Amino acid sequence: MEMATMINKALFTSNKEDWETPQDFYDRLNAKYHFEWDLAASDDNAKCSCYFTRDDNSLEQDWEGLSGNLFLNPPYGRELKLWVKKAATTGLKDKQNLVMLIPSRTDTSYWHDYIFNHAEIEFLRGRLKFEVDGVSGDSAPFPSAVVIYTGDGDDD
Repeated sequence: MEMATMINKALFTSNKEDWETPQDFYDRLNAKYHFEWDLAASDDNAKCSCYFTRDDNSLEQDWEGLSGNLFLNPPYGRELKLWVKKAATTGLKDKQNLVMLIPSRTDTSYWHDYIFNHAEIEFLRGRLKFEVDGVSGDSAPFPSAVVIYTGDGDDD
Protein backbone atom coordinates (compact mmCIF):
# COMPACT_ATOMS: atom_id res chain seq x y z
CA MET A 1 0.00 0.00 0.00
CA GLU A 2 2.86 2.36 0.76
CA MET A 3 4.20 2.00 -2.81
CA ALA A 4 0.79 2.92 -4.26
CA THR A 5 0.70 6.03 -2.08
CA MET A 6 4.17 7.06 -3.28
CA ILE A 7 3.18 6.56 -6.93
CA ASN A 8 -0.05 8.50 -6.40
CA LYS A 9 1.84 11.43 -4.87
CA ALA A 10 4.33 11.39 -7.74
CA LEU A 11 1.53 11.59 -10.29
CA PHE A 12 0.14 14.72 -8.71
CA THR A 13 3.36 16.51 -7.81
CA SER A 14 2.91 20.20 -8.52
CA ASN A 15 6.42 21.52 -7.97
CA LYS A 16 6.84 24.16 -10.68
CA GLU A 17 10.60 23.72 -10.64
CA ASP A 18 10.18 20.09 -11.73
CA TRP A 19 7.35 20.05 -14.26
CA GLU A 20 7.82 22.18 -17.36
CA THR A 21 5.54 23.03 -20.26
CA PRO A 22 6.52 20.79 -23.20
CA GLN A 23 8.67 22.98 -25.47
CA ASP A 24 7.00 21.97 -28.75
CA PHE A 25 3.56 22.66 -27.27
CA TYR A 26 4.71 26.06 -25.99
CA ASP A 27 6.29 26.88 -29.35
CA ARG A 28 2.95 26.34 -31.13
CA LEU A 29 1.17 28.62 -28.63
CA ASN A 30 3.92 31.21 -28.85
CA ALA A 31 3.74 31.25 -32.67
CA LYS A 32 0.12 32.38 -32.30
CA TYR A 33 0.36 34.69 -29.25
CA HIS A 34 3.98 35.96 -29.22
CA PHE A 35 4.30 35.95 -25.42
CA GLU A 36 6.36 38.55 -23.59
CA TRP A 37 5.90 37.22 -20.04
CA ASP A 38 6.00 33.81 -18.37
CA LEU A 39 4.07 34.34 -15.14
CA ALA A 40 5.14 31.14 -13.31
CA ALA A 41 8.66 30.01 -14.15
CA SER A 42 12.07 29.25 -12.75
CA ASP A 43 15.42 30.52 -13.93
CA ASP A 44 15.95 27.13 -15.60
CA ASN A 45 12.62 26.73 -17.41
CA ALA A 46 11.36 30.26 -18.26
CA LYS A 47 9.75 30.38 -21.68
CA CYS A 48 10.15 34.17 -22.07
CA SER A 49 12.94 36.62 -21.29
CA CYS A 50 10.54 38.37 -18.88
CA TYR A 51 9.28 36.05 -16.14
CA PHE A 52 8.39 35.63 -12.50
CA THR A 53 9.89 32.90 -10.32
CA ARG A 54 8.64 31.48 -7.05
CA ASP A 55 10.88 34.00 -5.26
CA ASP A 56 9.11 36.85 -7.10
CA ASN A 57 5.74 35.58 -5.79
CA SER A 58 3.84 36.09 -9.04
CA LEU A 59 0.47 36.09 -7.27
CA GLU A 60 1.55 39.30 -5.52
CA GLN A 61 2.74 40.99 -8.74
CA ASP A 62 0.72 43.54 -10.74
CA TRP A 63 -0.06 41.63 -13.92
CA GLU A 64 -2.15 44.53 -15.18
CA GLY A 65 1.00 46.62 -15.49
CA LEU A 66 2.70 44.13 -17.82
CA SER A 67 2.89 44.71 -21.55
CA GLY A 68 2.39 42.12 -24.25
CA ASN A 69 0.77 38.72 -24.06
CA LEU A 70 1.11 36.67 -20.89
CA PHE A 71 1.74 32.91 -20.59
CA LEU A 72 0.80 31.04 -17.44
CA ASN A 73 1.38 27.40 -16.57
CA PRO A 74 0.78 27.69 -12.81
CA PRO A 75 1.63 25.14 -10.13
CA TYR A 76 -1.13 22.51 -10.12
CA GLY A 77 -1.36 22.16 -6.35
CA ARG A 78 -3.96 23.42 -3.89
CA GLU A 79 -3.35 27.06 -4.81
CA LEU A 80 -4.32 26.56 -8.46
CA LYS A 81 -7.67 28.25 -7.81
CA LEU A 82 -5.81 31.41 -6.69
CA TRP A 83 -3.91 31.52 -9.98
CA VAL A 84 -7.11 31.02 -11.99
CA LYS A 85 -8.91 33.74 -10.04
CA LYS A 86 -6.04 36.19 -10.54
CA ALA A 87 -5.91 35.41 -14.27
CA ALA A 88 -9.66 35.93 -14.61
CA THR A 89 -9.73 39.18 -12.66
CA THR A 90 -6.63 40.79 -14.19
CA GLY A 91 -7.62 43.83 -16.22
CA LEU A 92 -6.03 43.18 -19.59
CA LYS A 93 -5.36 45.88 -22.15
CA ASP A 94 -7.30 45.94 -25.43
CA LYS A 95 -6.43 42.78 -27.41
CA GLN A 96 -3.92 41.65 -24.76
CA ASN A 97 -4.11 37.91 -24.02
CA LEU A 98 -3.40 35.90 -20.90
CA VAL A 99 -3.07 32.25 -21.95
CA MET A 100 -3.16 29.66 -19.20
CA LEU A 101 -2.38 25.93 -19.36
CA ILE A 102 -4.17 24.00 -16.60
CA PRO A 103 -5.70 20.60 -15.88
CA SER A 104 -9.17 20.23 -17.32
CA ARG A 105 -10.93 19.74 -13.99
CA THR A 106 -14.26 21.12 -15.13
CA ASP A 107 -16.09 19.99 -11.99
CA THR A 108 -14.18 22.40 -9.75
CA SER A 109 -15.66 25.64 -8.49
CA TYR A 110 -12.92 27.76 -10.04
CA TRP A 111 -13.81 26.46 -13.52
CA HIS A 112 -17.42 27.49 -12.96
CA ASP A 113 -16.60 30.80 -11.25
CA TYR A 114 -13.69 32.05 -13.37
CA ILE A 115 -13.45 30.16 -16.66
CA PHE A 116 -16.82 29.16 -18.09
CA ASN A 117 -18.43 32.24 -19.71
CA HIS A 118 -15.28 34.29 -18.98
CA ALA A 119 -12.68 32.88 -21.36
CA GLU A 120 -12.11 30.98 -24.56
CA ILE A 121 -11.32 27.33 -23.81
CA GLU A 122 -9.38 24.87 -25.95
CA PHE A 123 -9.61 21.34 -24.58
CA LEU A 124 -6.55 19.35 -25.58
CA ARG A 125 -6.85 16.01 -27.27
CA GLY A 126 -4.83 13.33 -25.53
CA ARG A 127 -2.51 13.94 -22.60
CA LEU A 128 0.48 16.27 -22.49
CA LYS A 129 3.90 14.91 -21.61
CA PHE A 130 5.35 17.47 -19.23
CA GLU A 131 9.11 17.81 -19.09
CA VAL A 132 11.77 17.70 -16.40
CA ASP A 133 14.98 19.54 -17.33
CA GLY A 134 13.76 19.65 -20.93
CA VAL A 135 13.24 15.88 -21.17
CA SER A 136 9.75 14.58 -21.90
CA GLY A 137 8.23 12.31 -19.25
CA ASP A 138 5.20 10.07 -19.12
CA SER A 139 1.80 11.38 -20.09
CA ALA A 140 0.03 13.48 -17.47
CA PRO A 141 -2.57 11.62 -15.39
CA PHE A 142 -5.17 14.27 -16.31
CA PRO A 143 -6.50 16.03 -19.42
CA SER A 144 -5.39 19.62 -20.00
CA ALA A 145 -6.94 22.77 -21.39
CA VAL A 146 -5.71 26.10 -22.66
CA VAL A 147 -7.74 28.98 -21.25
CA ILE A 148 -7.49 32.33 -23.04
CA TYR A 149 -8.52 35.62 -21.45
CA THR A 150 -8.56 38.59 -23.84
CA GLY A 151 -8.73 42.27 -22.96
CA ASP A 152 -11.75 44.00 -24.45
CA GLY A 153 -10.52 47.55 -24.14
CA ASP A 154 -12.95 48.50 -21.33
CA ASP A 155 -11.22 50.57 -18.67
CA ASP A 156 -13.94 50.19 -16.04
